[in-house]
Amino acid sequence: MSTEIAYFLKINVAIALFYAFYRLFFHKDTFFLWRRVTLLCFFIVSLLYPLMNMQGWIRSQEPMVAMVDLYTTVLPELVIQPTQTSDIHWQTILIQAIQVAYWCGVALLALRFLIQLGSIIRLHFSSPKGCLQGTRVHYLNKEIGPFSFFHWIFIHPSSHTESEIREIITHETTHAQQYHSADVIISEIMCICCWFNPFIWLMKREVRSNLEYMADYHVLKAGHDSKSYQYNLLGLAHHKAAANLSNSFNVLPLKNRIKMMNKRRTQKVGKTKYLMFIPLAILLMIVSNIEVVARSTGEWAKELIEQTDVQVLTPPEIINSSNELTPPEIILQDKKSTPKIVFVPPKIVYDDPVYAAVEEMPTFPGGIEAMMEYLKENIRYPAEAHKKATQGRVIAQFVVKKDGSISGAKIIRGVDPLLDKEALRVINSMPNWTPGKQNGKAVNVQFTIPIGFSLDKQESAAPKAIEEPDVSEIVVVGYGADKATTDNKVYERVDQMPQFPGGTEGLMKYLSQNIKYPTIAQKNKEEGRVIVKMVVGADGNLSNIEIVRGVSPLLDAEAVRVVSGMPKWVPGQMQGKPVPVKYTIPVHFRLQKPAN
Repeated sequence: MSTEIAYFLKINVAIALFYAFYRLFFHKDTFFLWRRVTLLCFFIVSLLYPLMNMQGWIRSQEPMVAMVDLYTTVLPELVIQPTQTSDIHWQTILIQAIQVAYWCGVALLALRFLIQLGSIIRLHFSSPKGCLQGTRVHYLNKEIGPFSFFHWIFIHPSSHTESEIREIITHETTHAQQYHSADVIISEIMCICCWFNPFIWLMKREVRSNLEYMADYHVLKAGHDSKSYQYNLLGLAHHKAAANLSNSFNVLPLKNRIKMMNKRRTQKVGKTKYLMFIPLAILLMIVSNIEVVARSTGEWAKELIEQTDVQVLTPPEIINSSNELTPPEIILQDKKSTPKIVFVPPKIVYDDPVYAAVEEMPTFPGGIEAMMEYLKENIRYPAEAHKKATQGRVIAQFVVKKDGSISGAKIIRGVDPLLDKEALRVINSMPNWTPGKQNGKAVNVQFTIPIGFSLDKQESAAPKAIEEPDVSEIVVVGYGADKATTDNKVYERVDQMPQFPGGTEGLMKYLSQNIKYPTIAQKNKEEGRVIVKMVVGADGNLSNIEIVRGVSPLLDAEAVRVVSGMPKWVPGQMQGKPVPVKYTIPVHFRLQKPAN
């Protein structure tokens, strides 16, 4: 469900709840001003409470920050799930039909609102103006019930006696002085936006009724005779209202107004029940945030992961498994290799706490780009590891202390003793960083760096393990020994990597719209990740499309078909010139699990 739809539904749920609350506790008392404020608060809180979420608070809590580790260890990948075409078709039609019906209703009601508003404005300019019993009024030229709109009071004097006019003027002046028309317009706009919700129309009726009760009460309080005033109302019952937007003298069922005028005033202690609205509003906000608390961590991680559309030499920051900002993986290629080492560094006790994430993360001198260059220049592929064709990804973790020095470097996922040792050697030799800060003070921060060691197919002494890069993961290949290059070579590392039109988001959208799960593959329960490799040419065309790791002939063929039909890419560049570049895309086919 989209955020906009969730917000809209929460508004309508609140309106229904508030109306029931109002009818249960308030609609029979005589605290008309308090009722007016409460009804307006219902509208305001309904609009605002869905926006009062706890995501900012959650992000500031370190236990919550640590939970992101569960999500950020896996980069996003495209998941293709088979669905029945007919279901999608009818579901789409139904959603579109509902949207059309809703917006048609909004348009019609908005048009009615504008017509009514226009008719009042037209009367204001066309009606003669004068002073009646000390009050400025607009004289109606035909027999219409008296009404007011803000400070405009409209009346047909010849239809009323002097006493009736005094009562009408007192009544309508109350509407004008207390700006009752503002309440009417607010309730009308809410009805336009939520017209399908019956409770909003009931709420609007309560708003209008309470405004008339307030004006009636003021008339009686001014000393007018109760019975005379009620007979006056009965005499105007047959008069037609000029517009629903106005505060008409006889707009409501007279029975309710007369009953309220004759009702005994509610004791003042009854005002305390209006305080119950505060815990109700707080409860609504808490219930609204249950969903936020449940999914905020996952959304936060997803939001951060989606920033991993990186390019060589100018990479933006990436979120690693410790929720820290780190550079993209560097894969070094050389002519050297080794077995397995487990480094168990001595436990280090810090005087101050070590943070997993802070307001201002530590940075390598010169930024991410400088770190990339430092690692590429200093890491060497061990000769013995190269001979044994040992390769893989080493994930190293260390602490950037508050003075910027590196401490406690360790391997949290190793590949081989020699590769692990080389990664630690280079990390421990790093210059001092700019320390991270929390609340403006330098603090100790944990940091993680992934370093991939990979051999060329031509140079590998043993079969090479298949890498499984994601769409948002970049592969950087080091050259080890000086490797001759030609103008016709296909690059794996360039200054600017090729991009699908619209970037990673555009690529994901293209794949999701064009890949179809083969029916036979569904029946055979074939699923898994297909890794497609291709070359993005200097002109942006794709060539040499091949399956690096397949699942089944049907799924492999479908992946190749969709990749082959892609539009031209933005080519990669080396030293400002477009060049052909290898690129890898994983596509995951997954069958839906039957519902329990």
